[in-house]
Amino acid sequence: MTAPIDPTSTSAWSELEALRASFTPDLRGWFASDATRVDRMSLPLADLHVDLSKNLVTDEILASLVKLAEETGVADRYQAMLAGEHINTTEDRAVLHTALRRPAGATPPLTVDGQDVDLDVQEVLGRIDAFAARVRSGEWKGVTGKTVTHIVNIGIGGSDLGPVMVYEALEPYATAGIEARFVSNIDPTDMGQKLKGLDPETTLFIVASKTFTTLETLTNARLARDWLWTALGEAGVPVGTDAERDDAVAHHFVAVSTALDKVAAFGIDTANAFGFWDWVGGRYSVDSAIGLSLAISLGPDVFRDLLAGFHAVDVHVAETPLEQNVPVLMGLLNVWYCNFLGSQSHAVLPYAQQLHRFPAYLQQLTMESNGKSVRWDGTPVTTDTGEIFWGEPGTNGQHAFYQLIHQGTRLIPADFIAVVNPAYPLEDGGRDVHGLFLANFLAQTKALAFGKTAEEVEAEGTTGALVPARTFAGNKPTTSIFAPSLTPAVVGQLIALYEHITFTQSVVWGINAFDQWGVELGKKLALEIAPAIEGDDDALATQDASTQALIEYYRANRA
Repeated sequence: MTAPIDPTSTSAWSELEALRASFTPDLRGWFASDATRVDRMSLPLADLHVDLSKNLVTDEILASLVKLAEETGVADRYQAMLAGEHINTTEDRAVLHTALRRPAGATPPLTVDGQDVDLDVQEVLGRIDAFAARVRSGEWKGVTGKTVTHIVNIGIGGSDLGPVMVYEALEPYATAGIEARFVSNIDPTDMGQKLKGLDPETTLFIVASKTFTTLETLTNARLARDWLWTALGEAGVPVGTDAERDDAVAHHFVAVSTALDKVAAFGIDTANAFGFWDWVGGRYSVDSAIGLSLAISLGPDVFRDLLAGFHAVDVHVAETPLEQNVPVLMGLLNVWYCNFLGSQSHAVLPYAQQLHRFPAYLQQLTMESNGKSVRWDGTPVTTDTGEIFWGEPGTNGQHAFYQLIHQGTRLIPADFIAVVNPAYPLEDGGRDVHGLFLANFLAQTKALAFGKTAEEVEAEGTTGALVPARTFAGNKPTTSIFAPSLTPAVVGQLIALYEHITFTQSVVWGINAFDQWGVELGKKLALEIAPAIEGDDDALATQDASTQALIEYYRANRA
């Protein structure tokens, strides 16, 4: 195991501390005195146009941040990941989500731990393509011979957040008449709402769980199976015998899992189980078989285009010098804000309604990856790590929380994401509504950067105590990300961009971005508490006083 480099011991860190000590942000002044700032700080990333010019950095700061990436080994660590080294140290695993989007025939071939990774990936992709084509063409039929009109993906975490986000983002491509729904929460309301209006004869369930043991997913899968049997019976379909029930499950359930014995025990034909590998973390898995619901609802070609978008960013990161490497630079900017300017959260504000689930997706990607207090060798971190990622689509957010970003006391860097051409162009009285929408995107980044001085407020006729209330400090950092339109490739590029931003930060901080032990304790305790909720007094007696009291309240009030 290679020990992480303590970033605070590097000369770049010392330079950044010195720069911070004398730092006074002045976006107005920088833009006024530097006619080339925008050109220098606007960079291409595949189909994306990324403008970093409204960030609180000078060329000197950027140079020191790039030096920090060099001194902490960001590029070397990335190459180690691509090569299949076991950089997931706590689980002794390779980290190869980038292999999921390598095109067929990529060279040099990738062999890791004796396995031909390219062959394995292409074999599963081929099976996904073929199965999706069968469902979309109507060749796959339910137990009564009807074709599929709805699919319900049952998963949680990375088995849900990625597919539902991409499905919403690419909804205009869902043209085959197959609607996808997604169930994740063990709250029975989620399942109850998602089953509303479904015809059991035309519904296909996808159970997504690598180990086929995830509590929430398996509970929901059993609920869906019970619903199928009940609803089919009510429709007059014979499901009275074990053989008839098994036949119904085989026609209406498939799995994304590698635990074929458990899949078979559930009643799913293992020929319809699609696997992935332990080198794919859940939050990095939407481009694996976890995307089966996307290949069916959007089409195999759309799914392949999504993968190509991912791969384009992987190539950019691997081949572009650090000083022009967009994901690396954005990750380094986050380090600057988090470790030197004291920011604690990061807003992602898509001016594209189709990306309304993107901030939620990024919450898992970033906070499950970098929410760590130990480094990859088990030693304590030497800096603050991680940020709270959050956001909502514009313009909704403008009428909710932008006040805090504009005039609050906290520094909140924000990424604005927009597309030039909308999926649904509309006019209002001859006026392009999308143009008006994007005027808000541009206005917000301008207002955050440059603010409004007291003199400008007074010049508009405001006086007295109202002047400070209407003054905007400015110097609120933003990154603007533009794309021509929200294509499958662009969605893949956006996801991969943030994957590599997250990775860059993890390397600087010396942490393992690919485990999530903090998730496990609560799962274990839930299994211990459940019997107490269900009436086991011995289990209740083992709980702490607060938990006991809450369980007793539940018991007393449960109808």
